[in-house]
Amino acid sequence: MAGHDRITPEGKKFFAEIEKLKKLQVRVGFQRGKTTADKADIVDVAAWNELGTKNTPSRPFMRMSVDDNQSAINQMCQSQMKRLKDGASAEDILTRLGVMQKGLVQKKISDGGFVPNADSTVKRKKSSRPLVDTGMLRASVNYEIQKKGRGED
Repeated sequence: MAGHDRITPEGKKFFAEIEKLKKLQVRVGFQRGKTTADKADIVDVAAWNELGTKNTPSRPFMRMSVDDNQSAINQMCQSQMKRLKDGASAEDILTRLGVMQKGLVQKKISDGGFVPNADSTVKRKKSSRPLVDTGMLRASVNYEIQKKGRGED
């Protein structure tokens, strides 16, 4: 068994990146502080649309971006693990996953498939397409890489 008790420098780097992955996560969504023309925080606007309100139906663009793309997300995760074996960093892998999921959320906002806007909303927006007005919701989707277990600041 000679040689099996030693780890190459590449092996050490691989295991170090695995340890980083265990401690990090990528979160896709919206960050507080950006407000719409009517002074609503974009985080609230996203939540109202995702979950619905007493006056507005749920348009779950976040959940559907995952549910509708489960196979592609799994393939991306597998390909990123192969990249890790080839020397990619934990941060690079999480960045690529964040960019992918951000794009999936933005695509779901654009492509829709949701309950159309109410007549009163169509008159105001001049469009029956939900979630699309100024483009601010779509443009505000982002991702963060952070330590696991970190709560809101």
